[in-house]
Amino acid sequence: MNKIAFIGAGNMNAAIIAGLVKGGFNPKHIIVSNPSAAKRQALQSLHGILQTQSNDEAVAFADAVVLGVKPHLISDVCQQLGQQAELKGKCFISVAAGCTIKQIEQALAQPCTVIRTMANTPAQLGVGVTGIFANPLMSAAEKNFTESLMQSVGIVKWLESEQQIDQITAISGSGPAYFFLFMEAMEKQARAFGFNEQDSREIVQQTAFGAAKMVIENKTSIGTLRENVTSKGGTTQAAISAFSEGGLEQLVSTAMNSALARAKEMAKNG
Repeated sequence: MNKIAFIGAGNMNAAIIAGLVKGGFNPKHIIVSNPSAAKRQALQSLHGILQTQSNDEAVAFADAVVLGVKPHLISDVCQQLGQQAELKGKCFISVAAGCTIKQIEQALAQPCTVIRTMANTPAQLGVGVTGIFANPLMSAAEKNFTESLMQSVGIVKWLESEQQIDQITAISGSGPAYFFLFMEAMEKQARAFGFNEQDSREIVQQTAFGAAKMVIENKTSIGTLRENVTSKGGTTQAAISAFSEGGLEQLVSTAMNSALARAKEMAKNG
């Protein structure tokens, strides 16, 4: 697993390439293909990697192929590769949402290792969460390689079933937007209190960052950390009580189950 082809030059592939090169992976062992010359050349200029317009050329070069195109294009791309290229011994790693292993296998029409991943947008900053599941053809070397690949953009969780891809999508894949929504509401209220736009933003983002850092650096349960801030009869308790009375916990559960149902629907209709 010495050489990697990235099909697509979007944000996720770009983030993985950046993480690999930063971690010491030889950029001359990385090639990216994309219809846009500007996107390919930008990655080449930034990281010193190879680039081509031809997916076939990229796949022929590589041991592992990262499929980073739009989900609705995956089948077409894989069908073309299966018809035009020798794929024996190659490992295909999908970073596209909503496209199942079976769909990729059928499109390739050749026996290959297919590994499905679900990363979230913080992976673009190297602090993402990636869930991974593979078909039975995956070797130990391919598993180790994929784990190392995705650790370049954050933490990795191997899943027990492909169905858990939908579940981790509802947790971490969509999760950043949940926090953004909450922060947005806090920012609006800060401005309603009279703080200016810049101060509102900085106060909210630093509060969120500090809270996340306390969770990361403490082995204490999140519930206990919350309790430690909630003095009896104090301001925090007043706010927490309002959240509870408003049904926040049930609302979060409903929202995450809605995300899960949509993820299943997308996979079924993909």
